[in-house]
Amino acid sequence: MSPTPHALERLIREFTKLPGVGPKTAERLVYHLLKQPKVELEALAESLTKAKDEVITCSQCFRFADQNPCPICADSRRDKSLLCVVAESQNIPIIEKTSAFHGLYHVLGGMVSPLEGVTPDQLTMKELEARLKANGVKEVILAFSPNVDGETTSLYLVKVVKPLGIKVTRLARGLPVGAELEYADEVTLESAITGRREV
Repeated sequence: MSPTPHALERLIREFTKLPGVGPKTAERLVYHLLKQPKVELEALAESLTKAKDEVITCSQCFRFADQNPCPICADSRRDKSLLCVVAESQNIPIIEKTSAFHGLYHVLGGMVSPLEGVTPDQLTMKELEARLKANGVKEVILAFSPNVDGETTSLYLVKVVKPLGIKVTRLARGLPVGAELEYADEVTLESAITGRREV
């Protein structure tokens, strides 16, 4: 017989499905939550449900937003000739905080990862290619974490974009190899954006 109540075991299993959360961290989170007043847990559950109901995906850039098109895609002041390709929606606010980029974005919804079984057709690659053919984009900036999956995705995109006669650049200095993009500070990221280089 398990020393942990079944309801806790089930909740711990659910938390381990979150990225970067192993069994020990999941257990700590669950026990922390159980110490909170019921009203706080209900507020958390309501916030999660509300976010799932109200947050939509922008039909142009595929980022999470509360309107379609999202405020960035709808902004006529943005430079439509520049397109920054990111892996996930959460990468955009980090880049926006630098005020160094004034173009548009495209969210792939992940990165090409043979080890994880993620192939290009599971991402928004076809939609990206259609955007590039239709919208007069002159430069594509690849803004991925400098790790194996980031490199694999970059190499794939270079093969897709270069034949279209569009300049391809990537984030340059400032981002150490193996670092995750979402943990980069604004100064480092600004340096990487302004110092990008052609692929």
